[in-house]
Amino acid sequence: MARITSTAAVLLVKDVVASANYFRDRLGFEYDKLWGEPPGFCMVWRDSHVVMLSQAPTDAQLVPNWRIVDKMWNLYIWVDDVDAIYAELRQRGAIIDYEMCLQPYGVKEFGVQDLDDHDIGIGQIIHQ
Repeated sequence: MARITSTAAVLLVKDVVASANYFRDRLGFEYDKLWGEPPGFCMVWRDSHVVMLSQAPTDAQLVPNWRIVDKMWNLYIWVDDVDAIYAELRQRGAIIDYEMCLQPYGVKEFGVQDLDDHDIGIGQIIHQ
């Protein structure tokens, strides 16, 4: 049977260049290409996990998930050392959405936001 080898989230953004640079400079991702003239698409990655950034039309209203469902992320990232990632992203100047906490579902997590208000949860399963 064929198997899925990877997935990539897609975030609609107001300014794909600014968003790609935020993911690079504040969240530690990389990218090597912006597609289109003017740029309208970029794939950023970290540790071989990809997030696709797509330029929304100028008149589009972007509504992050948390504005529709309380505390709902647009993207969730699982990590193996949440404390180290938290310290790194804080040092990089990421927009911290909510501070480190231990959730009732057994995950130690915190949240960051991108430039378009998308909430990105970052967590590690804590064995209790």
